[in-house]
Amino acid sequence: MPPTRATETIIQDAMARGEFDNLPGAGKPLDLSAYFDTPEEVRLAHSILKNADVLPREAELLKEIAALREELELSSNEDKRKRLRKAIEERLLKYRLLVERKR
Repeated sequence: MPPTRATETIIQDAMARGEFDNLPGAGKPLDLSAYFDTPEEVRLAHSILKNADVLPREAELLKEIAALREELELSSNEDKRKRLRKAIEERLLKYRLLVERKR
């Protein structure tokens, strides 16, 4: 789908302000080898899931772990802190098992 005129205008204005100057990797070709090393059907599946706002279970677990860690930092109740630590460890274990299974 081609960009809309509004999108083009926003990009052109940002370029005029220099917001794209000095970006990391500027002037260098993109390394897309990892993308093209991934089988086409996997790329397609990931694209469909991303467009549907569906996260892989690993990403969901990482988000849950981050939220639990934040809650742990804010909590002063020791019983709650123990439950939070246990929940974090359980999710970390699930995450590690999922990642290991995919290797």
